[in-house]
Amino acid sequence: MSFRFIHTADIHLDSPLRSLALRSRGLAELIGDATRQALVTIVNLCIDEQVDALIIAGDLYDGDQTSMKTARFLASQMQRLNEAGIATFIIRGNHDALSRITQELILPPSVTVFGGRAHCVDITKDGLALSIHGLSFAKPQAPESLLEKYHRPTPDAVNIGIMHTSLAGAPGHDLYAPCKLSDLQGWGFDYWALGHVHVRTEYAGDRVAVMPGMPQGRDINEAGEKTVTLVTVSDDQSLRIEERTTSTAQFERVPVDMSSAETWREAADLIEAGISGAREQTRSQHLVARLRLTGATPLSWRLRRDRDLLLAETEQRAESLGNTWVEKIDLATTAPVSKPVGSATADPVLELGELMRGDIIQQHGVRQIVQDLVKELRDDLPPEARGFSGNNEDEFEALVDQLLSEGSEDMLARLKANAPEVD
Repeated sequence: MSFRFIHTADIHLDSPLRSLALRSRGLAELIGDATRQALVTIVNLCIDEQVDALIIAGDLYDGDQTSMKTARFLASQMQRLNEAGIATFIIRGNHDALSRITQELILPPSVTVFGGRAHCVDITKDGLALSIHGLSFAKPQAPESLLEKYHRPTPDAVNIGIMHTSLAGAPGHDLYAPCKLSDLQGWGFDYWALGHVHVRTEYAGDRVAVMPGMPQGRDINEAGEKTVTLVTVSDDQSLRIEERTTSTAQFERVPVDMSSAETWREAADLIEAGISGAREQTRSQHLVARLRLTGATPLSWRLRRDRDLLLAETEQRAESLGNTWVEKIDLATTAPVSKPVGSATADPVLELGELMRGDIIQQHGVRQIVQDLVKELRDDLPPEARGFSGNNEDEFEALVDQLLSEGSEDMLARLKANAPEVD
């Protein structure tokens, strides 16, 4: 016989929408419900795989969560596991520490929520002994390592540790209970069920440590297929690690080279082919695509000028593919240069474009105006909607560069005379 469990983390149940680009009501509803659906998928997977336990390594909730609808939904899913004879082990992460539900919700007896003092739960299944160790943190900040608070391994048992930690640090994530991987693996536990970093990583070493990533992305910055980790502990105490897909909606960046497009129809066909290729490679039920159009094409001006028409055409073609959504189109195409800039027959709009790129937008005063506008807009938004401006000064300046570049190109597109189009 074996002991099997599913390890997940960072579900961020009922996380609010963070993307201002979700203009479509249907897409907003899909993403708004996706974290709930991810939990349902995880519970279904636990039952279908007939596992013995579900481990949630922190951030089950998303911040100051007070909705009783969330509480009732969570309780109903935990009850499903309870009725199936599946134990659940939960630690609180930094977001859970802010949630009132964490303190008030009554869960079935099969659920163990570890408290502020480390302890372990001993399990024996057909002679196979296991000890599951956990520790929650009551506050959203944990600047010091929690490792020394954990018990030492239980002799003659498979020891599984659950910890919410940033390890040595990860881009885009707050430092939380920092810990060296070598220290974790040297503690003596057979498996470390980690949480906090939203990208899946299976760490190499004599002892297994897995950061499962989040089971459902919430915006384009959490792109890619999302999974949970299925672990089988054999009678000889060896471990087998597998992945199982859980994301209902999968965000993906889809590049499309428009160099060969000379008509609007050809441009639409290229975009559809790009989306179709991404759809074929997506194992999640829904694909949410952000398109990036590149290449030198005579349609570059028109694509920018008629951006809304392009988006409508693209959305219609994506819809025909089934369960496919377009979140945004980034335009990075350029107009081909047929005459040398500066010659008597050069396109005057191209001449102006070169002047703007080389001189006007580089002026300090122009840049300062854009910086001030971005800061004013950012400061008027609620905190959860301010991420567009970046997490540091370098990311903010990169956004300003992008706005200056795209703004100048959009202006040039509107100046360009309308030429007859053959579709």
